[in-house]
Amino acid sequence: MPLEPWRSGTVIKIEQQTYNTRRFWIQIPELEAFNFLPGQFVTLDLPIDEKPNKRLRSYSIASWPDKSNIIELCIVLLDDGSGTKYLFNEIKEGSNIKLRGPVGVFTLKEENLQQDLFLICTGTGVAPFRSMVQYLTLQKTAHKNIHLIFGCRTQKDLLYYDELTQLQQSNPNFFYHPILSREEWQEKKGYVHSIYEELCQGRQPANFFSVVGRLW
Repeated sequence: MPLEPWRSGTVIKIEQQTYNTRRFWIQIPELEAFNFLPGQFVTLDLPIDEKPNKRLRSYSIASWPDKSNIIELCIVLLDDGSGTKYLFNEIKEGSNIKLRGPVGVFTLKEENLQQDLFLICTGTGVAPFRSMVQYLTLQKTAHKNIHLIFGCRTQKDLLYYDELTQLQQSNPNFFYHPILSREEWQEKKGYVHSIYEELCQGRQPANFFSVVGRLW
C-alpha cells in the first residue's frame, strides 16, 4: 500500500490534559474527511533537525473516525524529547504542521471481536485504545467483552479517566480497569499484569493488544 502524501495541518485547539500531557486537535483543510482506522497513527515532520529522518515523530490518533477532517493527538512531554519540546514550546493554536498518514496495521479485525478482547496499556498508550472502544460503541458494533487495562503511576497521570469511566456505564460489554503503581486510591494498586492474570483465570482463549506508552 503506497504511503499517503505529506499534507499541511492546522492546530485548531490545544488542551492541557495532565501536568505533562497535552491534547492537540489538528485539522487538514485540503481534505473533506480524514479517513483512518482506529489504532492507526500519523507521522509529523518537525523542524528540529537538518536531517529529514531525525525530524519525524509518530503519534497514535486518539480520536475516532467521525467523517471530519480533524484528528486528536495526545502527547506527553519528554525531558529527553526534542520533538515533544518543540510541540509544547513552539506550537500554538493556529500553527501549521506537516503530517502524513494514516499509517499502521495496529487495528481491530472482525475476528478479534469474536472473543473477549484485552487492551493493555500504560501512559499515552491508551490513545489508540480510546479510539477503538469509542468507535465500536458509537457504531454499535457487536463484540464480546472488552477489558481496557490502563496502568499509571499516580492519579495525576491518568488520561481520559472520566470519559472511560462513563463509557463503561454506557457500554455493558466494556470494562475499564485503571491501576496505579505508586499511589493508594479507591481502585486497584499494582501493575497491569496482575489485572489480566486475575481476569483470565479459567477463561476461554481471548485476543490481546498491548501498548506501552511513556509514563513521564
